[in-house]
This record gives sequence, structure tokens and C-alpha cells, in this order.
Amino acid sequence: MKKIQSIIHFLFFYCSFTFGQQLPQFTQWTSHQFSMNPAHAGIKNCLDIHSLYRTQWIGFEGAPKSGFLTFSAPMNSLRRHALSERHGMGIKFEYDNIGPFSSNRLNIAYASHFNFTADNRLSLGLYAGFVQFNYTGNQITTIEPDPTISNDISFIKPDATFGAWWNTENYYLGLTIQNIFRSKWDNIGNNNRFQLHTNINGGTRLTLRKYYAFIPCFLMKIPPTGQVVVDLNLLFNYRNKFGLGAGLRNTNAFLCLVNFKINSQFSVHYSFDYTTTSVNPGTKNSHELSITYNTCKHREIGTTKCALFE
Repeated sequence: MKKIQSIIHFLFFYCSFTFGQQLPQFTQWTSHQFSMNPAHAGIKNCLDIHSLYRTQWIGFEGAPKSGFLTFSAPMNSLRRHALSERHGMGIKFEYDNIGPFSSNRLNIAYASHFNFTADNRLSLGLYAGFVQFNYTGNQITTIEPDPTISNDISFIKPDATFGAWWNTENYYLGLTIQNIFRSKWDNIGNNNRFQLHTNINGGTRLTLRKYYAFIPCFLMKIPPTGQVVVDLNLLFNYRNKFGLGAGLRNTNAFLCLVNFKINSQFSVHYSFDYTTTSVNPGTKNSHELSITYNTCKHREIGTTKCALFE
């Protein structure tokens, strides 16, 4: 318990004075782009549902636990011509808990998709909703009583994220800007607030044969201050039924990812982070498990494809 309290103390004051990372971190971002980028709302011509649970720093009391549930679907609209814009909507619920801090976010997404050619598309989207932030001060122990951190606090603030997405048949680039409102944390510390966070990600598909493809990809997370976090992944796809991946996070982890289809609608994804930190052996274990469902009409199983490019 003392170790997790020490970490919480550090995180609290780090956020207070340098505005460090305030958002949950997920390893399976490649399989759940809509959870990060609202420009993916309705990008597929079907209902798309994703759920994920992440547990981190196993072995520590008060260790981080995060997850989300998303729904996305295209909006029915008549096209004036073959390459005119399409529209999509979606909804996302996300929660994050670490020690005395917890948050719940509920956002509605809208996106427009502009096809310049049959294979070149620009998508722009916006998340809008609210975040409920909770702080349980009695979980923090200080040498002397400090009224700025010892109270139990709960408040609700507006929340918004802007997203942009460009893809061709074989590569993609994405941009998100989160915490647009930069709302102040009520009665927690002296000058704490939500800060802008920027994500940039991209990838390309390298088809070897009809049944095989490799997808190298990256995600760069840029906090307002502090170290930029970069995930570098290499994913392997076999006949659209099985996927395997490995990756590196520049700050502290090696990544392993695996996914497989149960049937044409359901998929299961699992990832494991081996953390290189020396804080405690228990922190080396972080796990994610997710289940996805969609109503898309899939191509024949012999054609290797990537849903990111559709």
C-alpha cells in the first residue's frame, strides 16, 4: 500500500505542476480506432460495437483499471453523386481509475467522410459530451493535513475531442486533439485542469500473398509537457481470421497482441504489456481483453484485407 501511495503522490504533484498525461492508455488502439478518433464514426457501412477492459500494474493496490464501450454506425443519406460525402454517428463510454482518481466520460460522435477518389478519403469528426471526475482524498496520507488534497471531490465538466483521418487503400494517417475545453479541476490542488493532449498515428499495409499481410504502424501521444510516448507495432494478418502483433513503447514496455474471429461478426482481442520499469515485479504485467461485433458484409475469406482502410 505504501508503494502505491508513493506513486499516487508523485502522479498528483506531477499533474499539478507539469500537467502530465491525464488520459487512459490502451495497447490495442489499432483494433479500436473509433475509441480514440471520432472521425471513425460511421466509417464502415455497418453497425460496429467494441468493448475493452485493461488492468495495469498487477500486484499494486489501487493500480490503474480502464475500459470503454463504443457504438458506431453510418447515417442513412442519399448521395448526390458517387463520391459525395457520407456521414456517421456514434457513442462512447470510457472509464479510468487509478488510486484516489477516477473518471467517466460519455461522448456522442459525429463525422463526415469525403471521398476524393474511390480509394482516397478524408474524414473529420467531433466527440462532444461530458466527463465526471472523482477524487477520494481519504486515500492520500500526508505528513501534515492539507485541505487542498484531503477532501472527497466529484464534479462534471464538458468534454470534447476533434479528430481527422486520411486513408487510401494501403495506408492511413490520423490526428486527435483531446480535452479541448481544458476545464479546471474544482477544489483539487491549486491550479489543476484538463490539458490538451494530441495523438498522431499512421500505418501501411504490405500484402505478401493473397492470404498474408503485414501492417507496420505507429502511435505518437503528445502530452502538454513531459515525455512524448510512441508505440511502434508490427501486425500480421492471416486470411482475416487470425492476427498476431509485437510492439515497443519507447517509455517502458514491450507489447504483444493477438486476435481471432469467432465467426463472421464476433472477434476477440488480447494484448500483454511487459513493462521494463524496475519499480516492482508486479508492475510488469498489464493485460487487455476486448470483444468486437459488427454487421459488415465481409469479403471472401481468402482475400486478406484491413478494416482500417475500408
